[in-house]
Amino acid sequence: MRSLHQSKATPLSKRMVDIFGAGMGLVLLAPLLLLIAGAIKATSRGRVLFRQKRLGQDGKPFVIMKFRTMRLDACDPTGVRQTLQDDERVTPVGRFLRRSNFDELPQLINVLRGDMSLVGPRPHVDGILAAGVPYENFDRRYHQRLAVKPGITGWAQVNGWRGETRDPTSASMRLHCDLYYIENQSLTFDLEILGRTVVQEFLSCSGS
Repeated sequence: MRSLHQSKATPLSKRMVDIFGAGMGLVLLAPLLLLIAGAIKATSRGRVLFRQKRLGQDGKPFVIMKFRTMRLDACDPTGVRQTLQDDERVTPVGRFLRRSNFDELPQLINVLRGDMSLVGPRPHVDGILAAGVPYENFDRRYHQRLAVKPGITGWAQVNGWRGETRDPTSASMRLHCDLYYIENQSLTFDLEILGRTVVQEFLSCSGS
């Protein structure tokens, strides 16, 4: 898939990159964040941010923050019912936010808090399903992905494995990429993933 990285990231160096990156991101993206918040408020009733319990490092739960993309009465606090393509619960603004992944931007605050990292496996809700069964039953290696902090972006996401996990291939490839990242994580690997994320999400969105 790619060459192995030689230098592993230490917890301190990774944390320093997370604090610097999340802090700079919040400052530079402040106008965009305010614009998104205003659009949500102007087009649908309810709070701007959606909060939900997710599993963090070593299975410790934390509250993740996202821009709300669904109608207030249709939000699922458990997250077990996954969002499907053309899901009727999603608002028009929410569709754009999900397509661009801008709904994930408030998670920069989670990174500053230490709940998450900029790069890592995406945090899941407890009891998430894969191919119709609990993920840990689908693949016994599932809990290995909890060895590191979850991330805003990751190796699975930049390789196109994100979204629904109802399909066995998608569920398997997401886990495969997560475990590959954990085995080969380094600062250079993180920077590569961050660079690809910016190109795929921000630049492709602005050019569409």
